[in-house]
Amino acid sequence: PRQLSFYRPQMVRLPPQERIGPLGPVRVHRTIKLLPIGAISITVHVPFEVQSLTELVVFHDLQFSNGSLHDEVKRLAEQVRNELRPFYIRPVEPLSEEEAYTVFCFQTLAHGGKDFRAEDWLACHRRAVASLLTQEHDVQRLSDQEVEESTGRFLSYYRGDIAVVDWDAALIMDDPRNFEETLFIMELANVQLAELEAYDRLLDDALERSYRDLSNQPAQRPSKVVMQELKEIRVDMARLSDELSNISKFFGDWHLSRIYQALSARFHLGEWHRTIDEKLRTLDGLYQLLKTDQNNRWMLILELTIVLLFILDLVLLFTMKK
Repeated sequence: PRQLSFYRPQMVRLPPQERIGPLGPVRVHRTIKLLPIGAISITVHVPFEVQSLTELVVFHDLQFSNGSLHDEVKRLAEQVRNELRPFYIRPVEPLSEEEAYTVFCFQTLAHGGKDFRAEDWLACHRRAVASLLTQEHDVQRLSDQEVEESTGRFLSYYRGDIAVVDWDAALIMDDPRNFEETLFIMELANVQLAELEAYDRLLDDALERSYRDLSNQPAQRPSKVVMQELKEIRVDMARLSDELSNISKFFGDWHLSRIYQALSARFHLGEWHRTIDEKLRTLDGLYQLLKTDQNNRWMLILELTIVLLFILDLVLLFTMKK
């Protein structure tokens, strides 16, 4: 399609702030996105101008003169959560510790204009790029195998653009006008990873509680209460899994889809989905087991009732004969 189709979440752009970074004064731009799956995504843009790639390693754990970027973003996330607290439904306390995903964006035009070939540049600087993505200050310490692994997933559409994706960092070299679309895809993949990890923890807690309740029946809680909780968890997890899958349902651009697929493979999103589906099936089996047990008890009660009625009928019959 001519027009790219992107999901538009609720978004707030905060006023830029001046900071003193490791390379001097910088202007920090912050963007907050609220996603319907119950996630807060905070993106921080920090400009840079360096002579070599190794100078950028410090941006993984960026330190300002008044504190670290990680602590600042965490405080901002807590502030957002507190302001939205009246609108929450079953919030998770406390806020989990998430790792940042760092993306280094380079302007292609600054490296030679139309004659520049991004793939050739990567081939010449592959070890330095691997060192940057893996947060290693000494370029020579990395093995050839690690260099190949860290930079093995790269994609290019035009001669002058390239995207290299790794586990917790990525490098983009392109026209600045195309940065936003690629960054959006990377943001969605990271949100999916964080949500899948959160759902996995929720399912682990639900399964552990279900096993405990089933083994302690009927001493702890009545089966009706346990079965109702299992039913709610099954419905919630199925709905959340569906929303998570549909958030990246359609991109409208094949190259961006390839980037998403590379990120999905790097993050093992498919394995996470299969793990959650297996736990949902286990939870469903527990629910069915409990429901069958409840039905068997009702059938036993009905059978005993029928037997009692039959005995009562015989007693009345013999009484009337006498």
